Amino acid sequence: MIDANKRKSIFLLHNEGMGIREISRRLIVSTNSVSKIIKLEGNLPDKIRHDKIKVDPELLSTLYTHCDGYIQRIHEILIEEKGINIGYSTLTRNIRELDLGQKNQRCDRVPDEPGAEMQHDTSPYTIKLGTKRVKVVASIIYLRYSKVRYLKFYRAFNRFAMKCFIHEALTFWGYAAFFCIIDNTNLARLRGTGRNAVIAPEMKQFARQYGFEFVCHAIGHANRKAGNERSFYTTETNFFPGRSFKTLEDMNQQAFDWATRRLANRPVSKTKLIPARAFEYEQGFLNKLPSYITCPYLVHERGTDQYGYASIDGNFYWVPGKTRFDVKVLQFCDHIEIYRKRKKLAKYKLPADGIKNKAFSPAGKPEPKYQPKHRTKPTAGEEKILRASANEVDAYLTFALTIHGKTKHRFIRQLYSLHKKTALSVFVKAVQRALKYRIKNVDTIENIIRLLLKQSNYAMPLPDINKEFTSRPAYIEGRFADEADLSKYRE
Repeated sequence: MIDANKRKSIFLLHNEGMGIREISRRLIVSTNSVSKIIKLEGNLPDKIRHDKIKVDPELLSTLYTHCDGYIQRIHEILIEEKGINIGYSTLTRNIRELDLGQKNQRCDRVPDEPGAEMQHDTSPYTIKLGTKRVKVVASIIYLRYSKVRYLKFYRAFNRFAMKCFIHEALTFWGYAAFFCIIDNTNLARLRGTGRNAVIAPEMKQFARQYGFEFVCHAIGHANRKAGNERSFYTTETNFFPGRSFKTLEDMNQQAFDWATRRLANRPVSKTKLIPARAFEYEQGFLNKLPSYITCPYLVHERGTDQYGYASIDGNFYWVPGKTRFDVKVLQFCDHIEIYRKRKKLAKYKLPADGIKNKAFSPAGKPEPKYQPKHRTKPTAGEEKILRASANEVDAYLTFALTIHGKTKHRFIRQLYSLHKKTALSVFVKAVQRALKYRIKNVDTIENIIRLLLKQSNYAMPLPDINKEFTSRPAYIEGRFADEADLSKYRE
């Protein structure tokens, strides 16, 4: 299924005078599909196929091995034993898409020639953002001949982040080499290693849009992409020293300027090669990207709560409309789009790094009256009260709060509840003992409090009584009431 953005691009290119065959070649879409999309003026067809048959890729792989690659026998087993009434041509297409039985690209060493290859790799670092030290993942893509690089940092790096990074780098350059050398990461590899590695169909299709192929090097041969390994060394010795970063966005902006401007115009070692000038020469050997490429995205099926919010990645986004319905959310590299029945309802820019549990509404419109139903309650207030109660409690929290996520908030709420129902002097003694024995369990702290009360014969302090209560109207009125009969309590 060709997505809506690509359909619009095909129709716009046609209106600008580009031929059907040229559009087909640039956007890697068949001429028949281009003609149909032009007839529909770039819109999605109204008819939706409901009888599409999906076969589990793992089941196909297992049957392919069990049947020694004989597709006719696989077809019989699926129909007779598995009850999957799939057409023979559909089955062969699914097997081709999984690259079953096909020989893989060899991971041989290639000469340092223009347009030969690019290399991608990641490396973890612990750096200081503002006042805190955090773990980040550096991602670098590197053109082997011209030595140009693209650098970006992520809090976590998964397959979707890899797609977004490669899309961002290649669209910035406008060109791509025909091969991308990677290690044996499961972000792109389905199975096997080195020359026997099979690239995941999803990543193979992704790379095809840009005109390149992923190639894994052999295990233990990191020198196969030595240029990229050197890039990380340059990052550690030239980018990090003498720089400070306020946020992840600030760090990525500095990394972009350093990699694409400063480093690209600096002569390389003894050869005195300037990457930016070498890249101008190498462009003639590289694969020029099509005028339009769909940005990678994830699809989320979401429901809306009673106040009209849909949750994505720890934040809440308001969905226009008065009725509450299920929506489809497309998460792109830097924004999200909310759809219902193929109609776009809203578009939001993704918040900065570290912003969670926030509610967002469309810009330029009145804010919704209510907040999201399932919005979590932070524990910053409870933590502040606990730390201010005593220095011993502050020291204990500094030790105990090395946990993160839901466990941290539950711990603070339980400790705060125990603090509210315990005398401060006893609570401080219990916390001191918990710190001494490295205890992080609130139930254990409560047992320590019980033990302290038993050992010291602790007496509860008398409550503070306002002696002016006799002048209150309620007290004066009550003086003239009949006295209560308390004799049954004396018995």
